[in-house]
Amino acid sequence: MTTVDYRGMLSGALPFKPLMTSCRRAVGRNNQGRITTRHKGGGEKKRYRMIDFRQDKFEVRGSVETVEYDPFRTAFIARVIYQDGERRYILASKNMKTGDEVLVSDHAPLQEGNRLPLKNIPVGYFVCNVELVPGKGGVLIRSAGSSAQVLGQEGKYTHLKMPSGEVRKVLGSCWASLGQLSNAAHNLVVIGKAGRSRWLGIRPTVRGSAMNPRDHPYGGGEGRALRGTKRPKTLWGKVTGGRRTRNKKKWSNTLIVKRRS
Repeated sequence: MTTVDYRGMLSGALPFKPLMTSCRRAVGRNNQGRITTRHKGGGEKKRYRMIDFRQDKFEVRGSVETVEYDPFRTAFIARVIYQDGERRYILASKNMKTGDEVLVSDHAPLQEGNRLPLKNIPVGYFVCNVELVPGKGGVLIRSAGSSAQVLGQEGKYTHLKMPSGEVRKVLGSCWASLGQLSNAAHNLVVIGKAGRSRWLGIRPTVRGSAMNPRDHPYGGGEGRALRGTKRPKTLWGKVTGGRRTRNKKKWSNTLIVKRRS
């Protein structure tokens, strides 16, 4: 079992209560109470931190008060106090620390943590918390250690190389934050034991080959049996493992310059 060593990364301050709220835990159920996502439930109690993904305080300088852990996401979050006295949580970049200044502006300095439109970011810079619709807030590149690279400007579009290797076009008027997101060592964590998965709200998963024939396409047989079907299948008999699932008529297909390898 391994964990991330938070020493030197986090401020150790208590979370800011006015920016915290409780939220209903869906535990894999829909609005009718039926399980739509299996293997979810239980877990440690936690309170949601309201994150400012839009960062719409333009031309107002802010100072980082604390860098904190967020139980709902893999990256760390930073509490910023602006010159007008308002406090907000934002996603923390890799090298962000207490006392750093952040600015949201069309012509903000090209330093980590600042936010500006993609069309104003030079080629080669790394960005995170990227918008897809101008003014709607960041929806891309929000997990620990992730970043996209600006490859070029073409008309009203900016070419971004995503963490998967895919190159896609995003409107240059969309806003993005400079830098790579924090907690890059998150992908090295080893859960180590079943109990830790339960703390995270992950319930046990049963292998299909251990089930009866009526319960799964892989079920049945004496001892350890082969899969017995030509292609890998889900519990409901749907073909998986290699079949393309992306909609051929999806609106964003025209914005993808190069598919991931």
